[in-house]
Amino acid sequence: MSGHSKWATIKHKKGAADKARGKLFAKLSRQIEVAVKGGGGDIESNASLRTVVQKAKAAQMTKDAIDRAVKRGLGETGGANYETIMYEGYAPGGVALLVDVLTDNRNRTAADVRSAFTKFGGSMAEPGAVSWQFSRRGLILVPIALEEDTVMTAALEAGADDIEPDGDSWRILTDPSVVYDVKDALEASGIEVQSAESTMVSSNTIEVTVLEDARQILRIMDMLEDNDDVQDVFANFDIDESLMQEID
Repeated sequence: MSGHSKWATIKHKKGAADKARGKLFAKLSRQIEVAVKGGGGDIESNASLRTVVQKAKAAQMTKDAIDRAVKRGLGETGGANYETIMYEGYAPGGVALLVDVLTDNRNRTAADVRSAFTKFGGSMAEPGAVSWQFSRRGLILVPIALEEDTVMTAALEAGADDIEPDGDSWRILTDPSVVYDVKDALEASGIEVQSAESTMVSSNTIEVTVLEDARQILRIMDMLEDNDDVQDVFANFDIDESLMQEID
């Protein structure tokens, strides 16, 4: 299992679900505000808003919370002016990271992101040094225990592009614009969906075999995702399950 889906699994096993959910809602609210400011509050005509609202609903964010974020974006209630930035860097072992940020203070956030990298043996990179190997994709995970033919048939009929094994899950790739439609179709056909998201998928995976490198990579990920300005962190690492058992 690699990169983003590996990290999601790690967070679940760490028992950080409740804390992560609160932070996720705050970040989703910020994304909704920015989408509304960029394209208006009509979900039918604003594709960016429609995607983030689908993401919010999939995360079980309440309708009231979504509506409040839309109102802030429309200027009906208080809200901040956010700037979108994508930072790039390397973690130990040559692992590539993209850090997706929405911030109202560029200097503060840049310092925080740099600190996360340098504190745990990583380094920032110039724009383009890392991002070239990532592309935006829809990613859905369903249990590996399900028959491959069953998952593949349902996924392709729903509009997915590909399916492949990924640790304890089947990894279903889609166009990012239809990932939540495919999720709904899979669930309607009786298939359990573990997670669904629009994410950045790397064309190049780095296998991490050194225990201390693995520890440092996860510490960087943890520190970055704990930052309120950081919306998401994308990485191209693969850590074997046997090595994961040794990480405290």
